[in-house]
Amino acid sequence: MELSSDPVVAALDMSQVKSKEDDEPFDSDGDYESLPPHVSVATHMTAGAVAGILEHTVMYPVDSVKTRMQSLQPSPNAQYKGVYQALKRIIQTEGVLRPLRGLNITMIGAGPAHAIYFACYERVKRSLSDVMQSEGNSHLANGLAGSVATVLHDAVMNPAEVVKQRMQMYNSPYRGLWDCVQTVTRKEGLGAFYRSYSTQLTMNIPFQAVHFMIYELMQEQLNPHRHYHPGSHIVSGAAAGAISAAITTPLDVCKTLLNTQENVVLSSVNVSGQLSGMANTFRTVYRLGGLPAFFKGAQARIIYQMPSTAIAWSVYEFFKYFLTKQQMEHEAGPRSRK
Repeated sequence: MELSSDPVVAALDMSQVKSKEDDEPFDSDGDYESLPPHVSVATHMTAGAVAGILEHTVMYPVDSVKTRMQSLQPSPNAQYKGVYQALKRIIQTEGVLRPLRGLNITMIGAGPAHAIYFACYERVKRSLSDVMQSEGNSHLANGLAGSVATVLHDAVMNPAEVVKQRMQMYNSPYRGLWDCVQTVTRKEGLGAFYRSYSTQLTMNIPFQAVHFMIYELMQEQLNPHRHYHPGSHIVSGAAAGAISAAITTPLDVCKTLLNTQENVVLSSVNVSGQLSGMANTFRTVYRLGGLPAFFKGAQARIIYQMPSTAIAWSVYEFFKYFLTKQQMEHEAGPRSRK
């Protein structure tokens, strides 16, 4: 390896040479560098926040389609055969920006929610792995860490989900973000923003447990030395998202009904007031459409989750790598001058 005359780069290069000799942190082609085993909480939170915002922003139009396709009794003007046809029809009939309605509240919630989510996951995973398995990667620890992180993530994200999905629905009566927040608060109380929280956790805990276990399992196969390797992060994230989404679609349908409280649907099954509770929601979905109703929007959900989780993991791993490398360069500077 050719050493730079710059003292900071030289110090880094020397530390990387030593690391390579001791721990073999490079792939055979030497293209990517390994992350140190312990990364700061601030780095995890920053990387997680950026990853969360990009994940939800890039795929948001598909998420809007998913919400509509999960409607149990949609208007004749909001019945779609597929994701592409739905997007095309929404843009043609409701305007080019309509699929982005509700994106603002999603971005407000996604940053802090994912910052907490990734920081908690990394910390709990490391603590549990030390207890459960002295060396290597514990899949049980990964699943449990993902579950704990989900509880905190959803506590922040659930109110944003309620507002987002109400604004995504066809003929949504709300003029904008704050109108939706004020109207829901006035008519249904603050509890409405957490009405689906238990259902969200019932869905997301298994989703995230499976998601993290599959991601870490695929990393063991594709990236065993745990280097920063974009291709492996993208493939592992996409596979984890697709499998987890398919498994938990029935719960997502129930969550959407709890969040949107579709008046036409509830009136047709003689539900007065607001629908609440997992058991009641499951019965309502089954009465309206039988078993097939639990898989409404499954295609859109998988199409949304595959690139979303691929984006989230690749962005998260990149910023974790980038920020840690910057920190190492900063710390190497004073040492190189001594």
